[in-house]
Amino acid sequence: MTDEIGAFVPGPRVRIEGRAGGPLSGLTFAAKDLFDVASVPTGGGNHDWPTGRPTPTQHAWAVQTLLDAGATLIGKTITDEVSLGILGENAFDGTPRNVAAPGRVPGGSSSGSAAAVAAGICDTALGTDTGGSVRVPASFCGLYGIRPTHGRIDVAGMMPQAPTSDTTGWFARDAETFAKVSSVMLGEAIPAALPGKLVIAVDAFGFADTDVAEALQPMVKRLAALVGASREEPMAPQGLSVWARAQRALQPAEAYNTFKGWLDTRNPRFAFSVARALVMGSLISESDRAWANLMRQEARARMRYLLPPDTILCLPTTPFPAPLVGQPLHVLEPLRDRITCLCAQGGLAGHPQVSLPGATVDGLPVGLSIIGARGSDASLVAVARALAGAG
Repeated sequence: MTDEIGAFVPGPRVRIEGRAGGPLSGLTFAAKDLFDVASVPTGGGNHDWPTGRPTPTQHAWAVQTLLDAGATLIGKTITDEVSLGILGENAFDGTPRNVAAPGRVPGGSSSGSAAAVAAGICDTALGTDTGGSVRVPASFCGLYGIRPTHGRIDVAGMMPQAPTSDTTGWFARDAETFAKVSSVMLGEAIPAALPGKLVIAVDAFGFADTDVAEALQPMVKRLAALVGASREEPMAPQGLSVWARAQRALQPAEAYNTFKGWLDTRNPRFAFSVARALVMGSLISESDRAWANLMRQEARARMRYLLPPDTILCLPTTPFPAPLVGQPLHVLEPLRDRITCLCAQGGLAGHPQVSLPGATVDGLPVGLSIIGARGSDASLVAVARALAGAG
């Protein structure tokens, strides 16, 4: 199959047939180039990353799980360099084309995976989400995307970035495929029963662009009707930007520790923005990390309070639709900061989050997210499936 949108890693495309007769037989998938595929170098979005590393001899857990369930792997997809990006632009491999928003970024760092699913090249695709790298491209490309409960999905064979925030996620264009894949990855059936209470995160809706908040209101109303009881509350009483600041202290510091041995021995090539992120991560002080860990504890306590069993919370996945491709750094930096304000709760608290498609602003997709208690991943998928049927 041709790659007219530049979603796949340049070079020969790997293809591995899924097990016959599995629950996902007949479906195809792609894997972000952070997941090991046996006999294929893991590129990590950076041309120096594979240098001196042994070629994987076995598949990552997530890849093997989908193959065992019958899905066929059709290739590895482009990622932001070493997953340090949120917009989907890669200086080495290029920017995958977002067919849902032409001329706009696909979102990162799971850019190629989201772009391939949006273009109909494959049915589902694996991504990773540390600071928003499944949720953001799902919103920008008009897809279903999940960041599971942190620690729920085995990350063996997945290239790490910041382990206390790293998760494996996946995308789909339609709710039924999303539910099938989610059932396999989560190892449980998607329930018929739905949560009975909805919290609407008023601070997050207030933070989003006005036209985004307005565009999502019909989905919020359908969701409230589906669930039954709803109320409005702020998600982050300390401030969304305070939660974002904590995540921007914890995640970059961890990322630097993950890669510092490689940096020291290989002196690899990077785009400036990626190199700068690693340098800034190395400079975060112990006192800043200590404060950020306290804020993480506060965020976890807040999310536990908001999300007892049988309750979900909704918020805009991103504060705006996909930005234009190729904008200068001084334009992009404030956009990245605003995205983090709506995504920081994932890395801080580790609750499962699903981004739902269904709204547009001037023809550009924007996602509505639902978050549940830790371990309630399958219930969120059930809500996604039910909401699609209610639409």
